[in-house]
Amino acid sequence: MNKKSEKKKAGKKDSQLVLRLDKEERDAFVELCKDMDTSAAREIRRFIRGFLKENAD
Repeated sequence: MNKKSEKKKAGKKDSQLVLRLDKEERDAFVELCKDMDTSAAREIRRFIRGFLKENAD
């Protein structure tokens, strides 16, 4: 196995977070992410990491 595939396997996501939100907000968020050439999941992960970093004890 090469280093690239080892890194990808090590960083594999293994959990999900389910949330409910207004359909119009969800659709607008997904569309904006698409317009910005990113994904909704990537931006939510980025938010969570930043939130944890800012608020960790």
